[in-house]
Amino acid sequence: MQSSQDVFDRIEREKAATLDELIELLKIPSISTDPAFAEEVVRCSEVLVTKLKHLGFTTESLDLGGHPLIYGEWMGAPGRPTVLMYGHYDVQPADPLDEWRHPPFEPVVEDGYLIARGVTDDKAQMFSHLKAVEALLAERGSLPVNVKFLLEGEEESGGQSILRYVREDGGRRLACDAVLISDSDMPSPQQPLLYYGVRGIAYMELIVHGPNRDLHSGMFGGAVANPLNALSKILAGLTDSKGRITIPGFYDDVRRLVDWERQEAAGLPHDEAEYFADLGLESGFGEEGYTTVERIAMRPTCDVNGIWGGYQGEGMKTVLPASAGAKVSMRLVPDQDAAQIAELFEQHVRQIAPPGVRVEVRKMDSANGVLIDTEGPIVEAAMAAMADVWGARPLRARGGGSLPIVEVFADELKVPVMLLGFGLPGDGPHSPNERYALGQLYGGIRSVVRILDRIP
Repeated sequence: MQSSQDVFDRIEREKAATLDELIELLKIPSISTDPAFAEEVVRCSEVLVTKLKHLGFTTESLDLGGHPLIYGEWMGAPGRPTVLMYGHYDVQPADPLDEWRHPPFEPVVEDGYLIARGVTDDKAQMFSHLKAVEALLAERGSLPVNVKFLLEGEEESGGQSILRYVREDGGRRLACDAVLISDSDMPSPQQPLLYYGVRGIAYMELIVHGPNRDLHSGMFGGAVANPLNALSKILAGLTDSKGRITIPGFYDDVRRLVDWERQEAAGLPHDEAEYFADLGLESGFGEEGYTTVERIAMRPTCDVNGIWGGYQGEGMKTVLPASAGAKVSMRLVPDQDAAQIAELFEQHVRQIAPPGVRVEVRKMDSANGVLIDTEGPIVEAAMAAMADVWGARPLRARGGGSLPIVEVFADELKVPVMLLGFGLPGDGPHSPNERYALGQLYGGIRSVVRILDRIP
């Protein structure tokens, strides 16, 4: 088995240049969900295409009707395994802007952390894959295995293009022996984690319509149903006082947690008091009968992500709004069918809507949860490689987020999908002041190098 120390030394020497290059990537506001930033998403893709070509990869920017999908391959190790590396270069919107300590697209290093929108989700983690390959090629002139990249610009806005592309490819161009994804976290800087499952999602938009125009509350209040009042009642009716979701049939396909899963979850590093103190809370709330760790990764959820309607400016305006709306996400566990859950949600909302309003339900995004194949010699090599770098063998756990591409990779490519990320619990993806520890950046690069060196 080849030592990786030669490449590690190069990574150490080039730390400053690596950080500068990542900062330039983070300055690009590649917000995929907002059409106003479409040109910036394209600009970010062009930077990555140039990077891959510079590394000697055969590279193509694919126009599938949305934001560019980038494919690159280096097949200079005949007879050796092939690893497909996935990442996404698009980011979430930066709102609310007034809660950022620094402008979200002007990266700042603060107390050992790089702060910027998209730094942990997923630009720095994706960047670790690129820099690992670059360091190997610069030091040795070749890679120990064949490598393919698939980088998307739509993960934060549904990712439909890549899902369609992978399904249509059917494992031809994308044929590989394993997939490596770094879009997750570690419970601590000393303890890596291998996710064996991720949750799915059903994302809905609910709009409650009332009168054909806004009305004076003094002239019409009490005589006309208020869409905001109606919306509030509907949203309150989605869960009960014990944190259980009240949609009929919602739990029908939720599998019971088996003993070994609960034991694994209980063994994960987790300080309950510190966890909630970091959030400015005295305690948490969730589904009765489950621990915090189980709730955030192994149980389904239903959350209101946004709500609007009526007057929201300074001062007073006594108005009954013509309509009101909310965005609702339901994180789903394996065996729940996202399309079916969306239908059950709509049926329930219509049933509990009070009289005098009209309810409109829009299905915005969906993906099924999945349990991942994490067996075989390549996975074992990756686990050992992570132990080499971090000093501990990865624990196995389920991830609370949703990565629709994981299910498609597993179904279409029929190979292990390794979810080995380098973020930390306090990084705040999707939140103001998103951050990424510099130690995780360089450790992530070393990890990918070591994985590629260890693959048998």
